[in-house]
Amino acid sequence: MSDAQLADWRNHALTLESEVNKVVVGQHKPVRLITTSIFARGHVLLEGDVGVGKTTLLRAFTRGIGGGYQRIEGTIDLMPNDLVYHTYLGEDGKPHVSAGPLLMSGENLSVFFFNEINRARPQVHSLLLRVMAERSLSAFNSEHYFPHMIVFADRNQVEKEETFEIPSAARDRFMMEIPIVVPNDDDIMEALVFDTKFHNVDALVDTVKPDILQFDELNAFSGIVQGSIEASDTLKKYALNLWKATKAPLDYGVKVSGVDMNRLVLSGASPRGMSMMLRAARVNAWLNNRSAVLPDDIHAVFHSTIAHRLVFSPVYEMRRTEIAREMLTGIINAVAAP
Repeated sequence: MSDAQLADWRNHALTLESEVNKVVVGQHKPVRLITTSIFARGHVLLEGDVGVGKTTLLRAFTRGIGGGYQRIEGTIDLMPNDLVYHTYLGEDGKPHVSAGPLLMSGENLSVFFFNEINRARPQVHSLLLRVMAERSLSAFNSEHYFPHMIVFADRNQVEKEETFEIPSAARDRFMMEIPIVVPNDDDIMEALVFDTKFHNVDALVDTVKPDILQFDELNAFSGIVQGSIEASDTLKKYALNLWKATKAPLDYGVKVSGVDMNRLVLSGASPRGMSMMLRAARVNAWLNNRSAVLPDDIHAVFHSTIAHRLVFSPVYEMRRTEIAREMLTGIINAVAAP
């Protein structure tokens, strides 16, 4: 693909970001990371309290890229079949079956949002993870394909009763974990509360320019970006050192306050995690109009692609968010960048 075509796609990507930022204000960093995940074709865990705009954010992105948007709520009684089909009694008094959220949009499914995934049982997680990995599902004696689907999942971080934490192997299937927090800006906070345009989500999402990108072209274009953005041997060595530091932070002099570093890390980043980090870094370089990955591109995605993959000793799991942030920041500062 020519530089002109890469630039044309970049302009469309930046237009998409601009449109979404008008609808979900004060979230520029999460918007950039979600844009990156869309072009890197990776699934995303969203972190954030209730009512911070996660659904609005995803609906706005879906309107901008096109394709189907489906959502399901995690509940304690949700079963794997609930993702695939609904049963109901028709007017004729007979049982009927209709497509569930996974099948409703068919091959045009673009964004699938699993809200409060940790409220659902492990059996449901298992089905979702298989669909995420294979982008296909066997149902009704046939194979259903979701070639363009990206899964976004959100966890309830407040309530611990009747929840099932996602195991580390499952978290590793997600390319990124992105925090969505209330903007710490008085003007933005005032607008969110008092400006009535933010109170009607449907009308708000409708203001986003539709079909800025074509969802069914993103897979092919993602491959072109990965093939067009170079990573030098020096850069690759830097990435490998970062990887080693996630496994043995003490070897690089990294310490976290109030933590026994000899006991902290049970498992560092996985090979899949590091490859996803490089995929995201290449997209970040492209979005910034660069033809090669720089350390800054890795830094931009390092925390969101690696933090959720770290496995800590159980005694530190309750503080995993703050510990991971401090540890990864220490790694960035300790490992010499080229």
